[in-house]
Amino acid sequence: MRFLSRSCLLLLAAGVCASAMANNVYQWKDASGVTHSSDKPPPGQKYDTRRIDSRGQYVDAATPAAAAVDPQCATARQNLQLLGSGAPVMRDTDGDGTPDTALTDEDRAAQKSLAEAAAKAYCPPAG
Repeated sequence: MRFLSRSCLLLLAAGVCASAMANNVYQWKDASGVTHSSDKPPPGQKYDTRRIDSRGQYVDAATPAAAAVDPQCATARQNLQLLGSGAPVMRDTDGDGTPDTALTDEDRAAQKSLAEAAAKAYCPPAG
């Protein structure tokens, strides 16, 4: 049971880490034509706003629906898909960082229940 609690905490931590969303970066040209970038807009100047994700990649502003999905919702849905697939799900039982034991049917059911609760909490209702 203790391992199951740790597994749940790891799944929750993964969801929190995934919540690092895109940030605004402001770009403008000065009087000499030099392009500047900053996390704060320049006072009194015209500037462009760019969205950059946690990997440093530009986020396409034309797809706001994708950005509107809560990362914790996405993680819960991925976990539900994996747990419902029937494929073996491995866990690290000896603490060396390498998965070495497949979840039992009982553990899988418990994890699926947690993922369903997370989906219910973080995903908007369908409709």
